[in-house]
Amino acid sequence: MECIGLTLGYSSGLQYTPICSTDRFSRFCTVAPSLNDPRVCTHSDDTAPGIMADGHSNNNHVPVLLSFSAFSRPSSVPVGSGYEVLIQKFLSIYGRQIDLHRKFMIQLYSDEWAQYIDLPKGFIISEKCKLRFVPLETDVTVLGNLIPATTVFFCCDMQERFRPAIKYFGDIISVGQRLLQGARILGIPVIVSEQYPKGLGSTVQEMDLTGARLVFPKTKFSMVLPEAEAALADLPGVRSVVLFGVETHVCIQQTALDLLARGFEVHMVADSTSSRSMMDRMFALERMARTGIIVTTSESVLLQLVGDKEHPKFKEIQNIIKASAPESGLLSKV
Repeated sequence: MECIGLTLGYSSGLQYTPICSTDRFSRFCTVAPSLNDPRVCTHSDDTAPGIMADGHSNNNHVPVLLSFSAFSRPSSVPVGSGYEVLIQKFLSIYGRQIDLHRKFMIQLYSDEWAQYIDLPKGFIISEKCKLRFVPLETDVTVLGNLIPATTVFFCCDMQERFRPAIKYFGDIISVGQRLLQGARILGIPVIVSEQYPKGLGSTVQEMDLTGARLVFPKTKFSMVLPEAEAALADLPGVRSVVLFGVETHVCIQQTALDLLARGFEVHMVADSTSSRSMMDRMFALERMARTGIIVTTSESVLLQLVGDKEHPKFKEIQNIIKASAPESGLLSKV
């Protein structure tokens, strides 16, 4: 049996979503080769529209029994559904009973073995079945390793009109410059957002966006919009996002939570993000750390990305961090 961790969290709209990317679903659980029954099922609401009065399915849905802990609920799912929809179905029914920081697996009841067995890879629903959502004992631990080949930088709303309002804006711009320079040296893609640039202006001139993969306008606070998601889709190996910009408690926090909900490991650079209020900034940093987002510093990020004094780009990175980054009011709150 093989399992990957499934941590659960909230996305916008307070709906549960699995914190793992789509390409990981096929590896969530495997099953012994003797299992030749690929049946499985799902749906996206609680009303079980596919179950008819006689308990049989209609043309588009099949009846299923979804169990978690001591609970079981009949429902229905679209024919041909796979793992991702099934996860959403379980969460829509049992989300409030599920520990958000555990590993899970899904099992199918086998008539042949008269017990629940692990789901096979690549299964789809074909007929009525019973499924259960099983918590494992091991908690999910985020290691926080950074590798250039699997990392992308998100630079959020570092715009001119914010300059007079954001605490320590000059400091976080200085640190942002270091991060962008490091990204160019290490060949790390950079995605940049600008909040309502017509009214708030473009990214400040000090921030050199040369080579940025994408610069896009937005009105939503989160950066996780179709433009950014399309750019991420073009970077299939990426699993870590280094995030910095303004404001910590609004656009940064909402972006971080949305990325986490999509399965990315999020590294939030504390010395390159701020708010109009230090209170908002510090409480947002604490909240994000509690949700599994890695709160770190610019120097830590850059040195983790090279990882070795013998790295061919180490000297160039060392030149960036030779002078310590400004503390931007963080030390006064420690």
